[in-house]
Amino acid sequence: MQVTELSADGLKRQYKVVVPAAELEERVNGKLEEIKQTVRMPGFRPGKVPLGLLKKQYGRSVLGEIVEQSVNEGSQKAIADHELKPALKPQIEVTSFDEGRDLEFQMDVEVLPPVPEVDLKSLEIEKPVAKVGDDELQRALDDFRRQHAAYAAPETPRPARDGDRVTIDFVGKIDGEPFEGGSAEGFQLELGRGRMIPGFEEQLEGVQVGDTPTLEIPFPESYGKAELAGRTATFDVEVKAVEEPELPDLDDGFAESIGFADAAELTEAFRSRLQERYDQASRFKAKRALLDKLAETYVFEVPKGMVDLEFDAIWKQLTDEMERLGQTFEDSGKTEEETKAEYRGIAERRVRLGLLLSEIGNANDVQVTPEELARAVADQARRYPGQEKEVFEFFQQNAEAREQLRAPVFEDKVIDFILQIAPVTTKEVSTEELMRDPEEDAAGADAATTT
Repeated sequence: MQVTELSADGLKRQYKVVVPAAELEERVNGKLEEIKQTVRMPGFRPGKVPLGLLKKQYGRSVLGEIVEQSVNEGSQKAIADHELKPALKPQIEVTSFDEGRDLEFQMDVEVLPPVPEVDLKSLEIEKPVAKVGDDELQRALDDFRRQHAAYAAPETPRPARDGDRVTIDFVGKIDGEPFEGGSAEGFQLELGRGRMIPGFEEQLEGVQVGDTPTLEIPFPESYGKAELAGRTATFDVEVKAVEEPELPDLDDGFAESIGFADAAELTEAFRSRLQERYDQASRFKAKRALLDKLAETYVFEVPKGMVDLEFDAIWKQLTDEMERLGQTFEDSGKTEEETKAEYRGIAERRVRLGLLLSEIGNANDVQVTPEELARAVADQARRYPGQEKEVFEFFQQNAEAREQLRAPVFEDKVIDFILQIAPVTTKEVSTEELMRDPEEDAAGADAATTT
């Protein structure tokens, strides 16, 4: 078997592999000798069937098996001889073969790039942090009390206002015709909670029992049902009841009724829950800052095939979501080609960061334990109530699916490892700034540079 390198361009390699006809014939004959020991043919004792007859009967199928083995072995030899680290499965093309002739095939493969060594102590990261304020804690507790409010009609009848609960019958129509899912009877709605499409609750403020207003409501362009998105509906409403909330006192009795020892324990549980949320947001922003720093500092060529796969995945996710929402590329102010270029850049960044994190993790022996992987599987199972057993069995039987779960766990562990070593300075910010979407920050920065 002879392996010849045809080209080496960047991360792409091309090889020609030749397996001599004599070698193929020898291997075919060897396989036929194995078959000869067990095959049964009329007129011959076991082990005595002539080789020529066996070749006539089984030769083509055996030759096909030997050719497949030779291609696999030739590919592995090319990889081993040239110490390659393939990024993806090599592409094989048989260029010449016929019975009695040499087998020739071409192997195209992209290799993993040399990943630069990262100086973890040079990655200066700023981590925003925030503490739960007393006013914010009180608002959260008041919201919780509202969730446990008892509702009763006001002693003196009055118009409905924000915070009240109204009971209504309604029929939604488009072009005068009722539409599916647009009607209800005895529907209880807390005004100001934002449960309904914009404008619905606001137009009910000021109604009284017995009123029959007609609401005119435009559905948002991004509404989940395409047949309603962007259209205007009317709702014929009859007001059955207007009730005001009676909030429970935040005392030991209320706390005990929902499973806490006293009001102090309930209050501390809320403070801890809010702080945990802020700590998670803080870590997310530190992680984002770290990834941005790595992407800016370490730029190197990445395999096109890996970028293509990543791009295909995120592009499908994007287009599926656009189809679900009934959106077009024009809605975003960009052409399809401009959007593709943007998302290809995102795909390339993801691949590059994945290679960097993998190299850092492997160099520092970061491992995903079986217990951590089992927790990831359990998290997936909880997303499908009633199908937990099937989910567990799926991951037990599917190594590729387990690897897809392992990858984000590994990435998070590597990031935590880096953040323990890299110089991280904390910056106290308001809870509003901490929880603000990063895209809003970027938009604000863009606006600041253009005014």
